[in-house]
Amino acid sequence: MKKQEIKKLTKDQILKNLDKFKKDLFNFRFQKINSQITNPAKIGETKKNIARLKTILRGKIDA
Repeated sequence: MKKQEIKKLTKDQILKNLDKFKKDLFNFRFQKINSQITNPAKIGETKKNIARLKTILRGKIDA
């Protein structure tokens, strides 16, 4: 997700996306252990998306 896309989301939508990305990351880790992951770059991309969501969420809570 891009920064502009995240800024347009509401707080509830950000929280839903955050949960979804955390579940995806959990699954990617299991796939990595079992050597079933097709694209290892997805792990880093998912971590970055989680960080972006948390950063924007913190700004919306403080404002």
